[in-house]
Amino acid sequence: MDKFNTIEQFRVMERPNYIPQRDEEAIFRAAFESRIPMILKGPTGCGKTRFVEYMAYGLGLPLVTVSCHEDLTSADLVGRYLLKNDETVWQDGSLTLAVRYGGICYLDEVVEARKDTTVIIHSLTDDRRILYLDKTGEVIRAHPKFMMVLSYNPGYQSIVKDLKESTKQRFASLIFNHPDVETESQIIQTESGLDMETSNRLAEMGQKIRELKGFGIEEGVSSRLLVYVGRLIKHGLSPVEACNTAITQTLADETEIMQSINDIASLYFGELMSGNAPVDE
Repeated sequence: MDKFNTIEQFRVMERPNYIPQRDEEAIFRAAFESRIPMILKGPTGCGKTRFVEYMAYGLGLPLVTVSCHEDLTSADLVGRYLLKNDETVWQDGSLTLAVRYGGICYLDEVVEARKDTTVIIHSLTDDRRILYLDKTGEVIRAHPKFMMVLSYNPGYQSIVKDLKESTKQRFASLIFNHPDVETESQIIQTESGLDMETSNRLAEMGQKIRELKGFGIEEGVSSRLLVYVGRLIKHGLSPVEACNTAITQTLADETEIMQSINDIASLYFGELMSGNAPVDE
């Protein structure tokens, strides 16, 4: 299989279920057309990755996603020589494929990667738009449809794990937050198949649980976890059982905090489970 066919494997074949919240789609399209790289900032599970998938589908671009971690090397991004059929052959890395043939290279949670690894993107995020392969001596000029996108959670990073200012100022940025109740209700309903009334109740509960952030839990409940609750309810668990499984025991370890989350779940679903009218705030 040649390298062109390899990049084709990264196409998003079905339209992702993403509900725009503001003008992020127009901003991303303008950045792509202007050849401006993007940083997406926001809390865990708020839709950053889904948004990139949605935009890749809408723009008709392959999406090469790299989940960054401290063991990620420059060779993982750029490529390496491999032994194949008694021959040494060069294999493009994830970044090189997108640069060479066009597509979005998405470095997810980029601050988790070593700084000496991510520095290789600098020449791709200014007017040069080139990638130098030091092992082969090749200089690749980025395909016109290449785009670099990074994401990270600024509220969850230490100073040690933050992007350098010299890197940040090479990008335009979009800030994501948890959606409002109406939008999150739609997300839960479409992702889980629950009825809208229960989905809305889950969204309201999620907003309430997020008020505990900084008071025993480091991160507020994500839309992803609320969708998990919805799917568990759809498959037979009671709402409180589903919340305990997907949210309480995921977010908290201390008994008091777990009880606080369960109390909130009971506030929204306790009477509903017993057959009485739902509790309103």
